[in-house]
Amino acid sequence: MEEDQTTTTAAMKRVYLIINCLILAVGNCGGPLIMRLYFVRGGKRIWFSSWLETGGWPIILLPLLVSYTRRRRAGSSKLVLMRPRVFVAAAAIGAATGLDDYMYAYGVARLPVSTSALIIATQLAFTAAFAFVLVGQRFTAYSVNAVVLLTLGAVVLGLHTDGDRPEGESNREYLLGFFLTLIAAALYGLILPLVELMYKRAKQALTYTLVMEIQLVMCFFATVFCTVGMIVNNDFQAISREAKEFELGETRYYVVVVCSAIVWQCFFLGAIGVIYYSSSLLSGIVITVLLPITEILAVIFYHERFQAEKGVSLFLSIWGFISYFYGDIKHNKDTNTNTNTNKNNDDAGNANNNGLTAETQLADQTSIP
Repeated sequence: MEEDQTTTTAAMKRVYLIINCLILAVGNCGGPLIMRLYFVRGGKRIWFSSWLETGGWPIILLPLLVSYTRRRRAGSSKLVLMRPRVFVAAAAIGAATGLDDYMYAYGVARLPVSTSALIIATQLAFTAAFAFVLVGQRFTAYSVNAVVLLTLGAVVLGLHTDGDRPEGESNREYLLGFFLTLIAAALYGLILPLVELMYKRAKQALTYTLVMEIQLVMCFFATVFCTVGMIVNNDFQAISREAKEFELGETRYYVVVVCSAIVWQCFFLGAIGVIYYSSSLLSGIVITVLLPITEILAVIFYHERFQAEKGVSLFLSIWGFISYFYGDIKHNKDTNTNTNTNKNNDDAGNANNNGLTAETQLADQTSIP
């Protein structure tokens, strides 16, 4: 009975993990495309676009309200589950996320989506390295091979950048966008393990409601960080003027802005959900494995060129994905085999011990006069 309950719990955990992976997929593929649409059709405000990445944080209040209502019906009137130490950690990570949002938005403004997506693929290498240092992530030869291949893919992409530069953009702007995107990948590669580390050191029961509260605090402080940048850059005063000059029209400008905020919330909520149900490394893997889909969508919707360098980089990335997942499957299979073998040995040992005990008791009874 206990084994069936454990199996059911593990099965539900996989279901929730898949759901969070799907939510992450929507944000990871849709976010860059909508952000690029904003820039391609006349948007020029980088701080504003970075603000939109986390500005949709009030959306999280809805599921939190539902969770609070359920807790209250169950007899608990506690409004917030998060403790002060977790709040401080989430606020600090949120500020770092705001900086990461700005660098990423600058890269998307200067680079084609397909190029920026391939650069972001290097995030997995940074996530793996920081996960090893911060949370003791274990590696196999396959995961190391995946990290090396993804890094080589980004290097190949960087060997020939001139042919991919959009018209009217200087070489300096393009290179700055390239390197800021690379730094953004490194920083977010640090943020994911930091979130996992925060979960492990929370010193309180970790529930999905608490995860949503952490997400809200992180996005709030990231938004505050970007709001300061918008004020300094006078972005708030420029929004109405930019909306009137938007190529798709003023109404569609605000539709793009709202959709961008919603889709990016899917990205962040899905990312921390995958960390909660699995690990920061898997979250980085899922973000990177969606790269081919983002590539294809960018070529379809924006008619971006797909040079040989991108093809080689994409091939190396896919090879890295396959290597990682094959190694993960093999590792799990070997672990299950060893577990079953040890269990069978223990059962056999217990049976032998029971047999010896019975024989001893029989001998004792026989020896009694």
